Amino acid sequence: MAETGVHPLPPMPTARSPLARAEQFVRLTARVLDQHLFAYHFRDGDPAPVQTALDAYRNPDGGYGHALEPLLRGPDSQVPHTARALRVLDAVGRCDGPRIEHTCRYLASVSAPDGALPASARPAPGTPGALTATGPVVGLLHRNRVWHAWLFRATEFCWRLSESPRSIDPYEIQAAVAFLDSAPDRPRAEATADRLGRLLREHRLAVLDPDDRDTAPPAPGERRRLLPHEYARVPGSCARAWFTDAEMARSLDVLAAAQEEDGGWPAPCAGPPSVVLESRPAAAISALRTLRAYGRPIG
Repeated sequence: MAETGVHPLPPMPTARSPLARAEQFVRLTARVLDQHLFAYHFRDGDPAPVQTALDAYRNPDGGYGHALEPLLRGPDSQVPHTARALRVLDAVGRCDGPRIEHTCRYLASVSAPDGALPASARPAPGTPGALTATGPVVGLLHRNRVWHAWLFRATEFCWRLSESPRSIDPYEIQAAVAFLDSAPDRPRAEATADRLGRLLREHRLAVLDPDDRDTAPPAPGERRRLLPHEYARVPGSCARAWFTDAEMARSLDVLAAAQEEDGGWPAPCAGPPSVVLESRPAAAISALRTLRAYGRPIG
């Protein structure tokens, strides 16, 4: 055989710990942003490369686009992309300053008159906002002590929908938790969370028996019941009190066991193969952070 000058890569050692297996998966498949995020969360990486990578998705209007959320394509700013960007900035402690002020102006420009953000990517004019889109963003901004005129209206919307949900829906309750965990009025938040927890139990909106669940990812727009850890991502969440220690332990067992042979976790929703592949590194980072937050060994 002719000499080509190209030598095969040496075989990679078998990775055993969940963290090492996930790191190998991220190195081989993840976009630059997710690689820097993994390094930040698990290898003492610097936040600056994360923010630099995120800037590639930022638009002049203060929003984010360019398929930051893999399921949505195109360069235009959209609320789901912008919400994802805020989660990244929050995770690395960079959710402040003029950049966030500019992003809040974008969110105000696409919100309904009551301050609510639309759930759909490209809503028609007059489309009402949704708690599923608004609650996580508003909670995150309160956690980072961000203040903007739009945020006052959006906060009142979140209170109204959290205290009187429009539908008995697991994703609505999940979004309410994201808001309530950082809402500034703590007694009101705790009372509202207590009512939502009773509602969740009454309507069986959580999978408390791991054998009683669908293992396939939901199709776009499809609803499914959630596991306890999907409501209470960290032990300090107001939703943690909704579940017994045994119920949470079983939920975390399911999460740990979901790590696949290649070291990644399943994508959170169905989609084309390219979308699934781009989604899985972020799912792996989220799973590892949840497991670590609850004291589970990851390696």
